[in-house]
Amino acid sequence: MTRVLITGAHGYIGGRLSAFLGAAEDYRLRLATRRPPSAWPAWSRNSARVEVAVADLADAAALEDLCRGIDAVIHLAGTNERVSAADPGRALIDTALGTMELLRAAERQGVGRFVYLSTAHVYGAPLAGRIDETTLPRPIHPYAITHRAAEDFVLAAGALGAIEAVVLRLSNGLGAPADSLIDRWTLVGNDLCRQAAEDGVLVLTSSGEQERDFVPLSDVCRGVLHVLRLPAAALGDGLFNLGGERSLTVRELAGMIAVRSEIVLGIRPDVVSPAASSNAATRSLDYRFDKLRLTGYAPQGSLEDEIDRTLALCLNVKERV
Repeated sequence: MTRVLITGAHGYIGGRLSAFLGAAEDYRLRLATRRPPSAWPAWSRNSARVEVAVADLADAAALEDLCRGIDAVIHLAGTNERVSAADPGRALIDTALGTMELLRAAERQGVGRFVYLSTAHVYGAPLAGRIDETTLPRPIHPYAITHRAAEDFVLAAGALGAIEAVVLRLSNGLGAPADSLIDRWTLVGNDLCRQAAEDGVLVLTSSGEQERDFVPLSDVCRGVLHVLRLPAAALGDGLFNLGGERSLTVRELAGMIAVRSEIVLGIRPDVVSPAASSNAATRSLDYRFDKLRLTGYAPQGSLEDEIDRTLALCLNVKERV
């Protein structure tokens, strides 16, 4: 049985990934979280194969304990984009230096593989044109800059042979949080689903003409599982993009959410947005993950399914209030 440490295990992606791997009988999980035990979701309490640890990743001794007896680390903990913008110094410590210290602890404890979930935004902003792993990164936001620095520590360790290293550059994850305590409702897909359930109207803060690549969270989970299971010889340099099947404008996403709202909620919300500027130029986005496909990965997720799941969660929360 493979022993896996997941940091940020009760976060937005971490929660879904932890529940996904927790259902696979060939994995024993150690979940590192900042939540107190009273706030642990039920799925992380009720399995003999899941151990939860309240951990401060700034504590060197705690990192050694977390990595002891572990075969693979999946690292998601770090500072989100809102905090990174407000406090870049904290983001540098938590995301970049925190990754470096966790990586060193993993090396000392003999961990075999280290998987770091990074972001497509290391390529710059706004994302546009054809982007693959050969595209030169130009991060401009503190969130992206600190993720790029963390990537370099991980990939360098892999290149030096200290550990098997994988970096996954995720596009925009779309899907329901594992539980309602996860505060990621500022993400555009989640925010629009919340608006549909609570307000019955979808209000965009822009014209919605910008394209984004949306990947179902179910495929994020499958992608991580895929790289966990890949033979070392198939990892190459360890760097992979992970995105969706096609890009959508934000307005197209809103339209999709409106259609699914009629099915899940019984209402068809209007989409309201500012008019597009007459001189606004938008570029299409083609976020490529062929490199990961060539290792045998195949996406199976559905944006519609993820929207339905998010709408249902929003409705459930609304009915409980």
